Amino acid sequence: MNNKPQNITILGAGAWGQALAHLAAINEHTVRLWSRHSPVSLEDTLENADIILCAISMKGVRDVANLVNSVNEKSLKNTIVVTATKGLEPHTTYTPSQIWETIFPHQPVVVLSGPNLSKEIEQKLPAATVVASKNVVAAQQIQLVFSSQQFRVYTNPDPVGVELGGTLKNVIAIAAGVCDGLHLGTNAKAALVTRGLTEMVRIGNTLGAKTETFYGLSGLGDLLATCNSPLSRNYQVGYQLANSKTLPEVLSSLSGTAEGVNTCRVLMEIAQKHSIAIPITEQVYQLLAGEITPRQALDKLMLRDIKSEFDNFPVEQIWSRG
Repeated sequence: MNNKPQNITILGAGAWGQALAHLAAINEHTVRLWSRHSPVSLEDTLENADIILCAISMKGVRDVANLVNSVNEKSLKNTIVVTATKGLEPHTTYTPSQIWETIFPHQPVVVLSGPNLSKEIEQKLPAATVVASKNVVAAQQIQLVFSSQQFRVYTNPDPVGVELGGTLKNVIAIAAGVCDGLHLGTNAKAALVTRGLTEMVRIGNTLGAKTETFYGLSGLGDLLATCNSPLSRNYQVGYQLANSKTLPEVLSSLSGTAEGVNTCRVLMEIAQKHSIAIPITEQVYQLLAGEITPRQALDKLMLRDIKSEFDNFPVEQIWSRG
């Protein structure tokens, strides 16, 4: 496995892209940052790149991937593509890695996702993440690139699950922000996050992810970080909505993109297509659409029909276990 310094091109010079650039530089890799506003051309930035890492918002992924393909298709033979974007494409419901795999079918694609708030990484606070790929060697290579005393990196063979964990939790984080904004207390928030994880597993299983992945860093870990930190943009969306701000007001005040807003719409399409029960996501969707108030969303969740905690598991079997 290659442990020598790598040439890394990071697409996206926002907070997350810069945080990842810092982490790679710790291990003495050569890092070049590019954005649409960069004075250096994309072609020059990609020259001799061993790794291309995409850290741009979801809405720009396909355009940038096509742009990379158009300017540098022939010289990417041995390049690893890493995606660190969390979201779903509206018209296809593709994840970022699926978009890159469609455009670069012969390149190894690695997903990087975990409980990684960029401001804490900038402050050099300890963190951990997951890199996942169908190509084990590629995932291990990226693990070496980013692992340090500050940043612990694990590998995982379930890229779909790792990617969906980081994507789906953004919707639950909006709900968590509402919970805190309404001052509903610790009990309510614990219930919300736990049942939110259940929704994430349901959707993930339907889309081919492994259940156990959602109980790891990229699922539960990211969920806990995002649902409990004011640094999370998705959390801020819910918190400010609960404090009587409109969605346009909230979004205009954020320093970056709250991917959960767009993800929520796509999840509703997926849930309807596959008949998946996602009551928390449904209430978040109606709240974002302005159809209900935060308090009405709470009432609808609390007054749902009572049921067993576990899907497809008779209550009698639970009781018989003592």
